[in-house]
Amino acid sequence: MSTAYVPPKVWRNDAASGGKFASTNRPVAGPTHEKALPVGKHPLQLYSMGTPNGVKITILLEELLALGHSAAEYDAWLIRIGEGDQFSSGFVEVNPNSKIPALLDLGVEPPLRVFESGAILLYLAEKFAALLPEDLSARTETLNWLFWQMGSAPYLGGGFGHFYVYAPEKIEYAINRFTMEAKRQLDVLNRRLEESPYLGGADYSIADIAVWSWYGQLVLGTVYDAAEFLAVEEYPHVLRWARAIADRPAVKRGIRVNRTWGDEATRVPERHSAADLD
Repeated sequence: MSTAYVPPKVWRNDAASGGKFASTNRPVAGPTHEKALPVGKHPLQLYSMGTPNGVKITILLEELLALGHSAAEYDAWLIRIGEGDQFSSGFVEVNPNSKIPALLDLGVEPPLRVFESGAILLYLAEKFAALLPEDLSARTETLNWLFWQMGSAPYLGGGFGHFYVYAPEKIEYAINRFTMEAKRQLDVLNRRLEESPYLGGADYSIADIAVWSWYGQLVLGTVYDAAEFLAVEEYPHVLRWARAIADRPAVKRGIRVNRTWGDEATRVPERHSAADLD
């Protein structure tokens, strides 16, 4: 018979949190070691890893290049979060929150740091006037869904994904709680995509890139390997949308960048030119 956990009066970080990503968790901010970030030849310097949050930015950059925005050429440097690269002094200067992705734009004076994936998507879309509608109504709807993803994904990643895949023990209450929420979110998307081809309306946008990187990959089985568990066939409009986006050439390129796992042919740990994706 297990003994119910009773929280202490004051929590202290006296024991490892457990799980695959235990080494990335700590209750304080700031750098753990001195190390400068590398800098390549392009104005846009991306420091990231090919997680769902990371691929949002590489997909957008590849889409911008496909649209003819040559100034969107970029260097993508690998940040190995399992090895603590995000806690280096150089990375913390670009993102004090020590999370990937982080972007440094050297093409402006003074150089600008941009952190948090939604902020980077919005910054690049505005910088290149692409994949974000100019019309007030369509722009607002696009931003509605962009920020929906920012608020919803922690329940999917830190909630469902953590307890279903990574937690050192399976906790029925936690899995049930976050599976319920993941399915509710998929139903929200399904209802929207039943009435519209894309989340912002008639046109593909940064909202689709942001949401697909988590929820599109989820229903396609490339995040958490949970498609069967979540009965994703119940969300046909999400599946239609997810498959269409997955078939875009720029998306196929973007999801390979800063990737260090899976089939070797899909891995491009760092990207410094288009030739790296050949």
